Amino acid sequence: MKNEQFSFSFKVYNSIDELSKEDAQLLHEAKKATNNAYAPYSNFFVGAVAKLKNGVMISGANQENASFPVGICAERVLLSSVSSQCPGVSIETIAISYDNRNSEAESNKPISPCGICRQTLVEYEQRQQQPIRLILSGMEGEVYTIEKADLLLPLSFTNNDMK
Repeated sequence: MKNEQFSFSFKVYNSIDELSKEDAQLLHEAKKATNNAYAPYSNFFVGAVAKLKNGVMISGANQENASFPVGICAERVLLSSVSSQCPGVSIETIAISYDNRNSEAESNKPISPCGICRQTLVEYEQRQQQPIRLILSGMEGEVYTIEKADLLLPLSFTNNDMK
């Protein structure tokens, strides 16, 4: 038997003000994209914006449904939009933000994609054969940057497992 360990590092910024101008702009767009969410059940509005290799920015927002399993997260809305609107163009960076509109709730710390979104991001990275950098934040407070989305899902199930 042997012991294995997984770890990764990420950058923590005190606020959006410490980001580069380009990253700050992308995060501002993700915050604005929360307004496009349809979240009448959870009141948890999530926006995601991708900067593509060609400079185009595309956004997505979560879309809930009374039949909860058929709702879709902002990250997967975004990836579907990118692959439909700009097929073959790689994603360089995705900024994700949220606005928790429940009473007395705060949106002041980064959130991370859910499990199914992590799996989808890993597949998308493999498809485009290029890492996707992530910027994670709430409406205010700290900001995390992660150099590759697949770092969020160690021991992931991939297309290589299907061969």
